[in-house]
Amino acid sequence: MMDDDIDFDEAAQLSNSDGQEYGASRTPLDAPIGSLREKWRVLPHFLKLRGLMKQHIDSFDHFVSVEMKQIVQSPSACEIRSDYDPKFYLRYTDCWVGEPSIDEDAYATTQATPFQCRLRDCTYSAPIYVNVRYTRGRQIVVKKKVMIGRMPIMLRSSKCLLKDKSERELAQMKECPYDPGGYFIVKGVEKVILIQEQLSKNRVIIEEDSKTRCVSASITSSTRERKSKAYIFIKNGRLFLKHNTLAEDVPICVAIKAMGVESDLEFVQSVGSEPEVMDALALSLEEPTRLGIVTQKHALRYIGMKMRAKSALASGKGGTYVTRRLSPEDEARDVIANVVLSHVPVVNFDFTAKVIYVGHIVRRLVMVQLGKSSLDDKDYYGNKRLELAGSLLSLLFEDLFKHLNADIKKQTDMVLSKPNKTQAFDVIKTIRPDSIAYGMMSAISSGNWVLKRFRMDRAGVTQVLSRLSYIGALGMMTRVNSQFEKTRKVSGPRSLQASQWGMLCPADTPEGEACGLVKNLALLAHITTDAEPGPVERLCRDLGVEDVCLLTGHEIHSRHSYLVLLNGLILGVHTRPFWLVKSLRSLRRQGQMGEFVSVYLHDGQKAVHIATDGGRVCRPLVIVDEKTSLPRLKQVQIEGLALGTVHIKDLLRQGVVEYIDVNEENNCLIAVTERELEVRRSSMDQYLKEGRKMDWMSYTHLEIDPMTLLGVVAGLIPNPHHNQSPRNTYQSAMGKQAIGTVAINQYSRFDGTLYTMIYPHKPMVKTRTLDLVNFDNIPAGQNACIAVMSYSGYDIEDAVVLNKASIDRGFGRCMVLKKSQTSVRRYQNGCLDRTCGPPTPLPFRMEKTTSVTQNTVESTRMVCAWLASCLIMAQ
Repeated sequence: MMDDDIDFDEAAQLSNSDGQEYGASRTPLDAPIGSLREKWRVLPHFLKLRGLMKQHIDSFDHFVSVEMKQIVQSPSACEIRSDYDPKFYLRYTDCWVGEPSIDEDAYATTQATPFQCRLRDCTYSAPIYVNVRYTRGRQIVVKKKVMIGRMPIMLRSSKCLLKDKSERELAQMKECPYDPGGYFIVKGVEKVILIQEQLSKNRVIIEEDSKTRCVSASITSSTRERKSKAYIFIKNGRLFLKHNTLAEDVPICVAIKAMGVESDLEFVQSVGSEPEVMDALALSLEEPTRLGIVTQKHALRYIGMKMRAKSALASGKGGTYVTRRLSPEDEARDVIANVVLSHVPVVNFDFTAKVIYVGHIVRRLVMVQLGKSSLDDKDYYGNKRLELAGSLLSLLFEDLFKHLNADIKKQTDMVLSKPNKTQAFDVIKTIRPDSIAYGMMSAISSGNWVLKRFRMDRAGVTQVLSRLSYIGALGMMTRVNSQFEKTRKVSGPRSLQASQWGMLCPADTPEGEACGLVKNLALLAHITTDAEPGPVERLCRDLGVEDVCLLTGHEIHSRHSYLVLLNGLILGVHTRPFWLVKSLRSLRRQGQMGEFVSVYLHDGQKAVHIATDGGRVCRPLVIVDEKTSLPRLKQVQIEGLALGTVHIKDLLRQGVVEYIDVNEENNCLIAVTERELEVRRSSMDQYLKEGRKMDWMSYTHLEIDPMTLLGVVAGLIPNPHHNQSPRNTYQSAMGKQAIGTVAINQYSRFDGTLYTMIYPHKPMVKTRTLDLVNFDNIPAGQNACIAVMSYSGYDIEDAVVLNKASIDRGFGRCMVLKKSQTSVRRYQNGCLDRTCGPPTPLPFRMEKTTSVTQNTVESTRMVCAWLASCLIMAQ
């Protein structure tokens, strides 16, 4: 056979995208996977497990099932007391969300489906119920299922009626089985909460001011109660602390003395005892002496006098401020304990953990100043967190819930302050459910998130879901919005980062001022939700992590000691960091730890970072065996997935596949293809034969498939590696505009404007992503066949020349459906409006000025309007 001949049997096998056809492989079952064709068969099972919009749905489910209960039962919100009656109290004991429903009137409620809400311009929402315990006169009353508001429900979430429904059941509910969900229906309009990109909270970012060349560390502390930002920076060789509660910058050594560390030697040991470190701290240590500050009381008085006018925290009001009532010393102590670096816990004014944390920040600053460490990159994607619908709704619900409690307290005090009461006061009557319901619907409908407590004022958080095409809707659901100003001409946030490999699509970004700021997730990218750090902390203690509060500064910064940080907080110290990291990863691969827990070793900082927080982007990779350099994914597991005897979760528990986030990728060497593993194995064998020592890192992971590096939209481009890079970007934007079939239920929808193609075609050239996103079942566009073409192109530079005969026969014919509304009234004199069918067209006459075509068009319009009116009346 010649080199350019085609083996049609092999070509037929490669062109077949059905995974079950690949099961006819003759390789041994215990052999590693050997080709991309076999490895691709894992992907449908991953997408079947998590779906295309799994990150949105998981985030909302976590909010409804976990975060909402934590907000209602938090110490600052779970109980309401009265200023006039010390015996009165209202305590929330439980909170949950009911089933979606529509309130017909004050007494009637019907079950709601998404189709009904679209048709009737209603909100697809469910009631929020609580169990309360309160006093009524001299009685203690327990009341269950008290409604405090309504929550818009995300489609396909755990609270949605479409959850786990079969295709037949979805058809009966007039829903499209290919609709991925992940959006809301508010007042009949489909709204999606876009993914928001933010800098990570509770992490230290070392940066340098381009103008002053001043090196500073910024820490954004975020807790359930408050959010604030602190800076520690070097100015003229001295270290200062900056915070918005302080009118002036405070020397760092004064702040340390205010935390109870009066000995300079103890502070120096918490930073490091190297000679160069001590020299860098010399000028800072002189500042307290120059200011006459020796004891903790002196330091607290100094900080208290530097504070702004309104800075004393009001207890239980979630970060609001009141006029000063405390002495300067007590006020400064409260602010240092609860506001400055508030994510570091302080119990009974024991500042030991906070002093060690400040020492760690100062050490990093000094190492950067000495040139022994590098600056942090704010555009590095390991320093980013993505906010999903769950976290944004959590902030909104907490704000609305505290406003509801404040209103209940106000009404209660107003009633109890009256001396003569004819009957016992029932606090349940003061609860206004419409407060939370209106706040939720207003925020999602307008897209404005305004939270004064967190100083949050964002616009455009939600957008109307694009229904121009099916792919356009999928692309919008995976869009990532940056908070960076689009008008600023800075290349850093717009450029393609190496850390975005496999997490974000390199091709799908808009043109113009939003280029690089609006991005899209890759096909297998997953966004984590918050996990409880308690089990991981106990596991680290069992593995030998020593409590940092029980060690001296000399022991913390000894030669073999590595800090262990959990979600940015210093957990302890370990002297065998490589063994610790290996043990934690081994436990994760056995299912003893959460599958999304990240373990990352940073030699430059001498630290082991463990992360369980939400918003991290991660992706699945095949683990490569450390000894044999062979993938752990075997042929028998591929066959088991095809037969249904093996589940993807089994591969995660067996240590075959694991999720890796951006930070942990720094400890990995990932092979894109099996060919790279083969080359490395042959090189290793050659080195072993020659007796030479290998000085390179062995491969740790293997990509499931290179196509997963692209997003949903860019994955539909055939042979993208043969295109110029901007062409893939252009096609990613134009592919969303292809008119075709929006959804299977498109003729039952009542969108404002709906475009549908009369003769949509399946594409002749397919990609594997096309089958995964079901685009083959609801396609867009037509296959244009060119038989004869003008050589010169009629001297037209940039245009499309179409054949009139093809257009006459229906090529590219599109139907536009528009919704029109009318009202049917009943008048006082007994007359009423009624809908009826279109009038019969007049007989054909040549002398008539109105043509038959015009009559036909008008008749068609009236038929559509009549059908719409009948459907509305039936509902």
